[in-house]
Amino acid sequence: MINLDFMPSRQLALYAAKLFLTRSLAVLVALVLVLMTLDLLGESGKILRVPGNGEAELWRYVSLRLPLLISRFLPFSVLLGALIAFAGLNQHSEVVSMKAAGLSAHQILAPMIVASLGVALALFAFNELVVVKAQRTVNAWSNADYEPIPPDSGVLSNVWIRDGDNLVRAQLVGGRGTSTQLRGVTIYERENGSIVRVVDAERAEQAAGAWRLEDIRTYDARTNMVMRAGEMTALAGVEPTRFTLARVDPAERGFISLGRAIGELEAAGRPAEEARTGWWHKISGPLSTVLMPLLAATAAFGLARSGKVLLRATIGMALGFAYFVADNFSVALGNYGAYPPILAAWAPFLLFLLIGEFVLIRQEE
Repeated sequence: MINLDFMPSRQLALYAAKLFLTRSLAVLVALVLVLMTLDLLGESGKILRVPGNGEAELWRYVSLRLPLLISRFLPFSVLLGALIAFAGLNQHSEVVSMKAAGLSAHQILAPMIVASLGVALALFAFNELVVVKAQRTVNAWSNADYEPIPPDSGVLSNVWIRDGDNLVRAQLVGGRGTSTQLRGVTIYERENGSIVRVVDAERAEQAAGAWRLEDIRTYDARTNMVMRAGEMTALAGVEPTRFTLARVDPAERGFISLGRAIGELEAAGRPAEEARTGWWHKISGPLSTVLMPLLAATAAFGLARSGKVLLRATIGMALGFAYFVADNFSVALGNYGAYPPILAAWAPFLLFLLIGEFVLIRQEE
């Protein structure tokens, strides 16, 4: 007789959820340790090349990169953890025992789905509280060639704008409104498409409808001369929002902050497809962990003595990889405006949810 309860056994549900979570955590730790080591080996030379940087800066880099690696590879770790858990249950005939007791495939899967939903909520909170700030800081630090940067206060890095025919690059942009400050400013003055003068300034702040540049170095291409000055006024009529909205990176902004930036972009008549796609993906991305047990369920069902456990686990892994490829491809199309943002963020999730359900129902039959 089939038991129609969602989770008919509390002990069985806790056992399956614990098995799934411990395997996923083990895979995540192993992946992050290996990837962090390789990343640090590649970046340590650049960090230590800057005078004054030492072991403390290396540990700072590790503390900034670890949250990014955890956020990126947690769904993949959940996929591998589910595959390992299901393969173990199948190998020891525990799935056969559960089905003999009247449990359906969905009831066997239910504890892991609930556990992965908890993981998704934790990942969303982790992204909002830790990852966003770490991403913003490490991007600004790497764009500054690992030289000391100001304390993080919504700092943006490597911002480009156009002022008439001139191009303006700000290495760092901090603050908002009238308190906006620029660091590492370069102005490329052009005539007839050719650069005639390059103005480099250490800092810039607003001054009476323009910007006051400090510690200036000017190269004149026509005279081939370099001149220095203490300060000068430039960029008349350039508003602070030109810098703060020039580069809206969804990875560097929280869910609420990104929503405000989308409103500001639309009010200014600027394209907001990339920002809106990233906004939707901040929800669909963490929820992808809920899909992983469903896609990995191919490893759970079927007789272990048939010798096809490895084949079924490979199919589950292939489905998971296919989801990540489709998700990245869809988000890229959404960023370019080829897809509506909500479709770009949610279409892969819904598609693979249907695929996973179809495969699970076929196996159950």
